[in-house]
Amino acid sequence: MALQDKYKELIDAAKSSGTTNLQVAEQDGVLHIDGEAPSGAVKDQLWDIYGKIDPNFLAGDVVMNINVATAVAGAKLTVTTDSTNLNIRKGPGTDQPIVGKAAHNEVVSLISKQSDQWWLIRTDGGAEGYAYAQYLTPVE
Repeated sequence: MALQDKYKELIDAAKSSGTTNLQVAEQDGVLHIDGEAPSGAVKDQLWDIYGKIDPNFLAGDVVMNINVATAVAGAKLTVTTDSTNLNIRKGPGTDQPIVGKAAHNEVVSLISKQSDQWWLIRTDGGAEGYAYAQYLTPVE
């Protein structure tokens, strides 16, 4: 039995639960499952399914590297520009007008992720718009 068939329930659950950056690859008789779960509850659910398939985790045929997303809606983010302000734009793109700025090291709130590059944020001062995700780091 192919490993992807053996662990189909686990892979399907990861897909349906909103796990992002999901990568499933079989190499040298080991199935590698990597991704980012939207919450701790989803990660727990995936481990529960894995435990049901291989109750004592003895098969050694899966490496599951699922992390919990730190940048989820409502999360606090720090502006990590080199020293300048971060432009907040009306839409996701450098062609969009600037509607506000967030200072270097300012903490802002994540509203949603438009893409891996553009996140919708809100400053404590109320400015709301899209910022380049490269300059935003989740507050630990």
